Amino acid sequence: MTDGANLAGPRTLPGEMTREDRLARLIRVDHAGEYGAKRIYEGQLAVLGDSAAGPVIAEMAEQEAKHLEVFERLLIERRVRPSLLHPLWHVAGFALGAGTALMGQRAAMACTVAVEEVIDEHYAEQRDELDDDEAELRDTIEQFRQEELEHRDTGLHHEAEQAPAYRLLSAAIKTGSRAAIWLAKRV
Repeated sequence: MTDGANLAGPRTLPGEMTREDRLARLIRVDHAGEYGAKRIYEGQLAVLGDSAAGPVIAEMAEQEAKHLEVFERLLIERRVRPSLLHPLWHVAGFALGAGTALMGQRAAMACTVAVEEVIDEHYAEQRDELDDDEAELRDTIEQFRQEELEHRDTGLHHEAEQAPAYRLLSAAIKTGSRAAIWLAKRV
């Protein structure tokens, strides 16, 4: 007679995600987020690349590209599928970046601040959820979180809070960022 105690693997409740499912979700959403960030900066550079803000934006874009490389590698190493909404992140990220840049340098920086504040929360949650057996991934996420906070601080230094309708713009971008995180985890 089998009472379930001899079954291989950890016990989970119906509908509960396995450790591997949770890690796949984490890598998938972070890959999507870093790809979206890359596209936001590409949109901003398309509009502001020749402005005084261009080099600052390019530097942040370069750092996001490095983050993306790490998550692209992790997708392959851990056999995780990317978000099925990748084409949406491609278009939406560029549109958000270009759209805010068209509103001016301060609005572009306000976009950076809003997105990075959401990413700070997101990465901090992930860092706190990872156990010691994922110490390397946890450390990578914490390093990226610190770099995202540097981007936020750069945006604040470049007068993000003086953008037209800053609070409204920031709230809208944060809401969209949180929705994108929710979707990328699942789809």
